[in-house]
Amino acid sequence: MVIPANPGTVYLVGAGPGDPSLMTVRGLALLRQAGVVVYDRLVHPALVEEASPTAERIYVGKSHAHHTLRQEEINALLVERAQQGCVVVRLKGGDPFVFGRGGEEGQALAQAGVPFEIVPGVSSAIGALSYAGIPVTHRGVASAFTVVTGHLSDPAAEHDWAALAKAGTLVILMGVGRFREIAQRLLQHGCAPDTPVAAVRCGTTSDQVVVQGVLAGVAERVIALRTPAVIVVGEVVNLRAVLGWFSPEHAVPPGFLAEDRIVPAAPLGAPAPRVPARFEPAVSS
Repeated sequence: MVIPANPGTVYLVGAGPGDPSLMTVRGLALLRQAGVVVYDRLVHPALVEEASPTAERIYVGKSHAHHTLRQEEINALLVERAQQGCVVVRLKGGDPFVFGRGGEEGQALAQAGVPFEIVPGVSSAIGALSYAGIPVTHRGVASAFTVVTGHLSDPAAEHDWAALAKAGTLVILMGVGRFREIAQRLLQHGCAPDTPVAAVRCGTTSDQVVVQGVLAGVAERVIALRTPAVIVVGEVVNLRAVLGWFSPEHAVPPGFLAEDRIVPAAPLGAPAPRVPARFEPAVSS
């Protein structure tokens, strides 16, 4: 399938929840045509390797303690490369519009008059839980789900905890470090102490780890997980006993998201570190 990319356009592309084979066909096609790839910390290294050998690869990953570039600098970089006539792929873990700053980058591009396109991706809020055997909705168990961030850029912008305590299924992204406080808030606002909770670290990959317990007793085990992890609160967690299907040893390819596989920061324009295997998506006949 040929999906032509337009010079001078920025494509905000979701890389999916971890396993590179879960990236969309359109996203992968655009990535292979890009002249510039601007990518985040949680993008699978095998996907970065799918870029053209001649593409400029620019790492702009962020962690809690370190930002390679400030968001304003990333916005300016996208505008600059597009105005130079490049096909630019801004590659983001999960989906660009689910806590991915895709809206902010789209606004900056629109302000500068730069054409852009959004290519959705599978969010870890759903994908990682699917690989853990936890549906966010299930007839007779949960008819709605809510996705929230576990940390807020503005401390004054507090969640409505009373509403979240009645949310059905509650999915929390970027909440591992604050989960003790989150659990306390939910308990204070009416969540039962025995409400099921699960946390999925590195979901969909060979490094997937699932911690499961109840709201009143699982906080320390959740906090002990290293990021990235997705937390889910609600009765749907109990369905994992029947719906759990994924064995991490069957992930494709194995081992890329081990701690020493996270792509390190690199100067602007530097090529991404090489990885030992190239991801080739399966072709069905």
